Amino acid sequence: MAGEREYTTAELMVAAGARELADGQVVVVGLGIPLVAAGLAQRTHAPRLHLLNELGVADFWPAELGVGNSDPRMWYRAASFSGHIDVMGMILQRGLVDIGFLGALEVDVYGNINSTEVPLPGGRFRRFGGSGGACDMASLARHTIIIVRHEKHKLVERVHHATSPGYFSGPGERQRVGVPGEGPSRVITDKAVFGFDAETCRLRLRSIHPGVTAEDLRANTGFELDIPEDVAATPVPSADDLAVIRAIDPGGRFTRN
Repeated sequence: MAGEREYTTAELMVAAGARELADGQVVVVGLGIPLVAAGLAQRTHAPRLHLLNELGVADFWPAELGVGNSDPRMWYRAASFSGHIDVMGMILQRGLVDIGFLGALEVDVYGNINSTEVPLPGGRFRRFGGSGGACDMASLARHTIIIVRHEKHKLVERVHHATSPGYFSGPGERQRVGVPGEGPSRVITDKAVFGFDAETCRLRLRSIHPGVTAEDLRANTGFELDIPEDVAATPVPSADDLAVIRAIDPGGRFTRN
């Protein structure tokens, strides 16, 4: 395994994300850590992983990360390049997507996502871009994986604005509302990896990244956090993993800088 200082936190997050992907799955990915994670999975344990880009690119192997989703280096070996409606409509809306990677301004204990607005001092709010395709993915993909920075104002008891659904307020709520996807499966931060309790649908700690203490985790989490004494350490990326990661992101734009 790689030594303690041979990888960055972002590279650790990439490896954690790649481990959540299975061979043969259909995955919607965006730029950054999700795309590198999918590329790592393709080149290791999931060679038949099918990637979708919201622009309409399907079944590609990213040669390396470009400057944006429209960079053709991201489309290497793509089976087709159609359009946004084909990916988000004909594929996602038909229930054919296994995993959607999502980012967030806030994530709450039930995996609900806020990407619309955050509170500021004085009762004001700062507004952002909102859902884009995130609500569609959170509602219709079989599962979602959420990537977020581990800060007290980002991991909260309840989101200030519900942009994209997790488990709403608990067990059975997705079914009651009529949302077909099964809900979020993982939240990967720069300090830990979370899953969801099968009975309560609340966030549950699965592993802590090496070098992160329980005190650090609690101080940077906006809700009461149960940390079992035997909680696992997040596995670090291997030397082979790092070689793949750095080939996909050679300048370290998303994984080293």
